[in-house]
Amino acid sequence: MTHDFEFGVESRYKNKREREADAISLMQARLERMKNLPKEQIVRAKLLQLKLKMENYLIEQNNTEDNHFTNFLKMYIDTIYSHRSKFAEDMNITPVFLSQVINNHRDPKEEFLLKLMIHSEKVFKNVGDFQKKTWYQVYFQEKIADTMFNQEKWRPGIEKQVKLSEPF
Repeated sequence: MTHDFEFGVESRYKNKREREADAISLMQARLERMKNLPKEQIVRAKLLQLKLKMENYLIEQNNTEDNHFTNFLKMYIDTIYSHRSKFAEDMNITPVFLSQVINNHRDPKEEFLLKLMIHSEKVFKNVGDFQKKTWYQVYFQEKIADTMFNQEKWRPGIEKQVKLSEPF
């Protein structure tokens, strides 16, 4: 038996190969168990994971590719629906509009965000507490971060239009 002093515990593995083989068999057992989970449990777990990712984004304000409003929206829709067109139908929007929002070709309208807020309330009612304002916060946090990050693009043109005619 070897000692793994880095973690303060004795290792039951005699070598790295035994540890890797055990890790593989554990992963296979987990995957097999996941295959047998009811679809409802999987959806519930994915929704909770999405909720936590969104909340974490709002706290850390980490504006990476994974933390875009549209990625959260895709995860939400794809977790609940087998076809995005069904979500569009339930939201009373066109599939074209939804596609444009998801692919960043169009900003969502306020009405869309309001519908999304209500839809999420209904979905998360049996899953866990989901703050009404979360979708708005995620969307506008991203807009603020993009605006501040891209100042060199918009600032020169806008700055020329702003004057201060009264002394301060």
